[in-house]
Amino acid sequence: MPRRTATMLASTLVLIALLCAGVLIKVPYAEMSPGPTVNTLGDARGEPVLQVSGRRTYPASGHLNMTTVRVTGADYRMNVVEAVYGWLAHDSVVVPHDTLYPDGKTEEQSTQENAEEFSQSQESAKVAALKELDIPVATQVVVSTVVKGSPSEDKLHAGDVIKAVDGTAVEKPGDVAELVTQHRPGDDVTFTVIPEKDAAAAEKAGRAPEGDEKKITITTAKAPAAEDGGKDRAIVGIRAGTDHTFPFEIDIKLADVGGPSAGLMFSLGIIDKLTPGDLTGGKFVAGTGTIDDAGKVGPIGGITMKLVGARDAGARYFLTPDDNCASAAADIPDGLTLVRVKTLEDATTSLERIRSGKTADLPSCSTG
Repeated sequence: MPRRTATMLASTLVLIALLCAGVLIKVPYAEMSPGPTVNTLGDARGEPVLQVSGRRTYPASGHLNMTTVRVTGADYRMNVVEAVYGWLAHDSVVVPHDTLYPDGKTEEQSTQENAEEFSQSQESAKVAALKELDIPVATQVVVSTVVKGSPSEDKLHAGDVIKAVDGTAVEKPGDVAELVTQHRPGDDVTFTVIPEKDAAAAEKAGRAPEGDEKKITITTAKAPAAEDGGKDRAIVGIRAGTDHTFPFEIDIKLADVGGPSAGLMFSLGIIDKLTPGDLTGGKFVAGTGTIDDAGKVGPIGGITMKLVGARDAGARYFLTPDDNCASAAADIPDGLTLVRVKTLEDATTSLERIRSGKTADLPSCSTG
């Protein structure tokens, strides 16, 4: 066999071997890519994303699109070829697997956590929107979860409204733990509650929780060693949270989406539905950001992928959480203008500038 032919054959065989190895060898990485965007003012799967009952609503044009990121599953293991392709591609990001699924979290656990965060973000989006419109919302402290096998099991239930602990009124979830930990393990603590059934009936009727208040005495236990920091901390085995009573019904219908990052865009969609005129002036605006009950906008993950997804969907402006601005500004897709926001009020002010054509006054993002 001629030397040149032998060399070419050997090179081909080496290349084939390398490609096979690249396909077979798994690496501890995961991939993020742009996910779908959804107009909160429009429909998804044939029904409105935002549905309001018991309050006058107004037609809204334009777009207020929430954005998403696709990620590979917890059980999926990329091979070398896929990882290299992802690193070279502009419309995807390869990150360590533990970044998306820390501490060996399974896909089922991640899905459940994302669903819970999504539900909470919807609740906060409603509260923030109504507060921005000066519409009163009643807030109460409730039992969020009861730990199985804890002193509270079968005594307190998820949804019970906590009015007081040892006769001291509670105004926020942190008050409950503070009052319980004033005791030593083995002490009795008395909760004054409105049972979940009575609270749910009142909430369904649009009233603040009411009903016969009950006093329930619970004997505290010692916190597990891993949680008490070396101290004999008393616990009752519940997690306190907040619940809200809205003066009318607001439903957010969107399947197969998780996490808290759509909060800002849901709030803006609700405001647009409840006020005359168009918040966007008919423009295509997308964005992202968590939101709390007070209207503060928080950072999210996957910002670069969300920018690409928004641009590809047709967005011209992107509402960007302040804490994400530097990384977003490092690689802005052509034709997309980043708008920095810290609060819901910032966002509504910027939308006013967009619809009036005063875009030179928009707060921008920079890499510095």
